[in-house]
Amino acid sequence: MQAVCVLSFSNTVSGKITFTQEGSDAPVKVTGEIHGMPDGKHGFHIHEFGDNTNGCVSAGGHFNPEGNDHGGPADKIRHVGDLGNVESVQNVAVVDIEDSIIRLNGPNSIIGRTLVVHEDIDDLGLGGHKDSKTTGNAGKRLACGVVGIAKLEK
Repeated sequence: MQAVCVLSFSNTVSGKITFTQEGSDAPVKVTGEIHGMPDGKHGFHIHEFGDNTNGCVSAGGHFNPEGNDHGGPADKIRHVGDLGNVESVQNVAVVDIEDSIIRLNGPNSIIGRTLVVHEDIDDLGLGGHKDSKTTGNAGKRLACGVVGIAKLEK
């Protein structure tokens, strides 16, 4: 199965991210590029709602069906939507992630939810800031888009 997200709702940041899952229990491969971001690391999360009627704000919080604290992608305790950080170099972030928690089907499905790239680095729940355990203190939402089912390319 394959899904795609076109990032928008920004005057400067744009991108296309593809999600590929080979089987229902297989990890999801997340690939693509994001252009126009300031250099450095930026929080990268799946948010609860596929609602962008008020830009990225209406996407809600991180996708967290189990009610866990925020963490990093390698942590046992984390939100389903916690994908860590992407790093922009010369205003381009090349995304190449494999995640074993998100899915393109079943209860952890990200289909119809919003992918958000944030202004600041995600502290992975370890920063000691009041927002560390909920958002990773990743700051404002730079760009977002709804994850939708994609036509499989042959």
